[in-house]
Amino acid sequence: MVKIYTRKGDDGSTGLWYGGRVPKSGGRPEAYGAVDEAASALGLARAAADDPELAADILRIQSELFVAGAELATAPEARERLEDGVSRVTADMVDRLESDIDRYMARVDLPPKFVIPGGTELSARLDVARTAVRRAERRVVDLKLAGDLTDDTVLRYLNRASDALFAMARYADEPEPKLFEGRR
Repeated sequence: MVKIYTRKGDDGSTGLWYGGRVPKSGGRPEAYGAVDEAASALGLARAAADDPELAADILRIQSELFVAGAELATAPEARERLEDGVSRVTADMVDRLESDIDRYMARVDLPPKFVIPGGTELSARLDVARTAVRRAERRVVDLKLAGDLTDDTVLRYLNRASDALFAMARYADEPEPKLFEGRR
């Protein structure tokens, strides 16, 4: 039996990749924890996806969120040890999301009003995942503002990922989404 507990975090700290310990409530754990939450929310969406193309795109984004999480779990001074596409987000990953957004948005007629999540179970799950990605993005912005983000690519990736999930949710929505007539 493999034990998954180490007891090292019982003091409220956690280890970063390639060394160093930080408080579990620190900026990095908040950021990669939010990314982990978003990947889990996407798992709920993927479990409800009957469309093979959509399910494959969701799985790819989940995998890429693990890449983002690995990058965020690494102290800036160890950044050179990361590997593109494995433990560091790349510009190609951002570009692929832009293609996803365009592909899905070409298939929907987006109303000129706010869309209330919940047109279908799948679209609602995708919208929950989208908001989780937005929270992760805010945590990464906090890292950037604190001077703890050495490269903005992961931030750009999360911004596009939430847009891609919006597009996927609209694709998965009912033909006539519920609209909010009010003002923002």
